[in-house]
Amino acid sequence: MEQVKVGRADRMCGVLHVPGDKSISHRVAMLSGLSAGSSVLSGFLQSEDCLNTLHAMVAMGAKVTALSDGSIRVEGTGGVLRSPATVLDMGNSGTGMRLLTGLLAGFPIQAELTGDASLLSRPMKRIEQPLREMGGTIELLGVNGCGPIRIAGGNLHPIRYELPVASAQIKSAVLLAGLSVAGEVCVIEPEQTRDHTERILMALGLPLVVDGCRITLQGDPERLRALPSRDWKVPGDFSSAAFWLVGAAMTPGSDVTLVGVGLNPRRTALLAVLERMGAHVQVDVDADSADWEQTGTITVRGGRLRGTTVCGQEIPNLIDELPLVAVAGAVAEGETVVADAAELRVKESDRIQAVCRNLVLMGCNAAERPDGFVVRGGAVVGGATLQSYMDHRIVMAMSVLALHAANPVVIEGVGCVATSYPTFWQDLETLCGKVIGYEER
Repeated sequence: MEQVKVGRADRMCGVLHVPGDKSISHRVAMLSGLSAGSSVLSGFLQSEDCLNTLHAMVAMGAKVTALSDGSIRVEGTGGVLRSPATVLDMGNSGTGMRLLTGLLAGFPIQAELTGDASLLSRPMKRIEQPLREMGGTIELLGVNGCGPIRIAGGNLHPIRYELPVASAQIKSAVLLAGLSVAGEVCVIEPEQTRDHTERILMALGLPLVVDGCRITLQGDPERLRALPSRDWKVPGDFSSAAFWLVGAAMTPGSDVTLVGVGLNPRRTALLAVLERMGAHVQVDVDADSADWEQTGTITVRGGRLRGTTVCGQEIPNLIDELPLVAVAGAVAEGETVVADAAELRVKESDRIQAVCRNLVLMGCNAAERPDGFVVRGGAVVGGATLQSYMDHRIVMAMSVLALHAANPVVIEGVGCVATSYPTFWQDLETLCGKVIGYEER
């Protein structure tokens, strides 16, 4: 089993370009693969998860070429997909599986999507329901409404769908299915969630209207066959930058600058939380930001943090960073509370349980609640062996906390980091020096 040993770092300093945004990379891979032309993807996140989505599009007719500058050229299928000859393996990606299921539901093909044990334990009824209401033939082959997913696509009809939970993935699955519909597809959110899908569709010139929590797309199968291609510059992933933002904020004397980071306002809620906790945060917007996603430079200087409460409308746009809120709370003065975040229990792991168990093993004061956790700041003892729960964000969050531990911390099962941030360990040492040891056993 792969493991790392992480030691203490007195501070975190430096300038870093974080890898491309994972959520955006999935989406541009799908839509470029479907387009009527050639697209160049620069900054595309070449992690296991995103490459699996790209490979799936190749299996259905797209062509992909790696370019010498590290970018990727995708030749689209002209709005026509063929049934893949083999099962499509989505690895560990819930985004890939849910969004691709939505996209494929509208095409007259047959396909089956699978993934690793973690992915096949995650709920899929949440996308099955609206796709079935649209007329899709979706079969969940796993237990308790989980994957693998078998799709016999085509003949979808318009829908007005109110999301039962705030979920960008459900919303996106319905909108992508709506591309094949002759008519109006309307999605109504209980709260605003990430809007990468909407921004990308509008950047392609598609007739999509956003009115608060109501998103309306005019589907047209004929238009889909002429879906325009374009070049995409994928912003740096804010969720990857978050590890260094929190690591710097909680370490006095630290000074970290992150360049080219996506500043989508529905992704950056962590900045407000860090400022509320007392962090020194500066954001400078790039003058040449793309028309569809804003980018910029974020600088964080370390200091002493104080506890806070995160709940309600903040949660949907902060869901991936909540393990890091717990990490910051472990060294902050007072109590940090996260509530209204039961969705954390059905991520790559039960992140509420995984975070609290690992914090307790490190000598921190942490307690689970049904929909979140409570962390009281204090000393981080360390000297423990932690489990990854095969969850990339748990590994990386615990690595950041281990930098504060009095004794080195061992984290087992760290190979899952490659699903979203292949260069994480190199970037950690760029900012902190030689603080890790890595071995395979």
